[in-house]
Amino acid sequence: MSKQESQGFRTRAVHAGHGLDPVTGAHAVPIYATSTFGYGNAERGARLFAGEEPGYFYSRLSNPTVRAFEEKIASLEGAGDAVAFGSGMGAASAVALTFLKAGDAVAFVGPLYGGTEGLLRDILGRFGVTVHEARDVEALRTLVSDRTRLVWLETPTNPTLKVVDLRAAAKVAHAAGALVVVDNTFSTPYLTRPLEFGADLVMHSATKYLGGHGDVIAGVVAGSTDLVAELRLHGLRHVGAALGPFEAYLLLRGLKTLPLRMEAHCANAQALAEALQDHPALQALHYPGLQGHPGHEVAARQMRAFGGLVSLDLGSQEAAFAFLDHLKLFTQAVSLGDVESLSSHPASTTHQLLGEETLARQGITPGLVRLSVGIEDPEDLIRDVLGALEKVPVSAGR
Repeated sequence: MSKQESQGFRTRAVHAGHGLDPVTGAHAVPIYATSTFGYGNAERGARLFAGEEPGYFYSRLSNPTVRAFEEKIASLEGAGDAVAFGSGMGAASAVALTFLKAGDAVAFVGPLYGGTEGLLRDILGRFGVTVHEARDVEALRTLVSDRTRLVWLETPTNPTLKVVDLRAAAKVAHAAGALVVVDNTFSTPYLTRPLEFGADLVMHSATKYLGGHGDVIAGVVAGSTDLVAELRLHGLRHVGAALGPFEAYLLLRGLKTLPLRMEAHCANAQALAEALQDHPALQALHYPGLQGHPGHEVAARQMRAFGGLVSLDLGSQEAAFAFLDHLKLFTQAVSLGDVESLSSHPASTTHQLLGEETLARQGITPGLVRLSVGIEDPEDLIRDVLGALEKVPVSAGR
């Protein structure tokens, strides 16, 4: 075990991936704002471009600031390596285009983030990739075959907060020879490390909790050294969704407080969910930290705490919109994981392109609202939500 591997999560969140700058002694990682790097001689340039020698030659493919972020994520996820992208969808697209080809199949346990599901269904389907949706791990067993190249999971799922047994799903996938990709955006490596449960690749929309302050768009994928090398050589090089050095700098800064922020997010979400139990305005309340949640026991095995997202169903779009419009501290906005609380209506925003039939099948109802619980004082957040619920018309969907 290396010194870094023996260190705790909070220590690695602060120190992993970088030290003092060897040239200047700078304590923070410098922003290397350059498009290209001189590589000295033609022979070395050829080796760099072929991936035969590590080094920096073009910031679309390699940059020291970005590399520090990648190394930190690899450490936090317990991975051999990581590769960064300009967005979460850039990361997802690179994974799909690197590891899938015409004639392959991909299976997922739904729901997924609307953009990911759109990529799988709408884009890959045009190029001869078959897409299968499973409701749970048991259904997944009947869908995978020797054509299945990828099994795609989220933990928990977006936006219904369903909890998938990662270890069980990985066994099903590996028995069919498929790779397991887990979108760990909602949990972050502080709460769940999917590679420890059998995943082959773990990805994030780093825009969310990893950045944590609502000021950066980014994605990242971690996994074994060999898989990440393949993804870097093909997915990053050919898709071109590169992360910029300034964005990498913001992510490095955000990650230093990730464990502290996640503790606050989780504590606030738990308090809010408990305050909303049995509220007469709600038809359903989704939070894995509640004993009554169907995935509570699995979540307790897979997660350090239960996350910062709470979803609630008010029964109709009319009720959901009335509730959202009366919130004061929960800004209506897509995205999540910000220190500031956010709220959204998935059926009309992030998941609207899936269509009514898919939304209904996946439990993304017209009355469903997703709350990204921030780090404000919990009493203020609870008061805000309860006050907004009082403004929902009694006849609106209930």
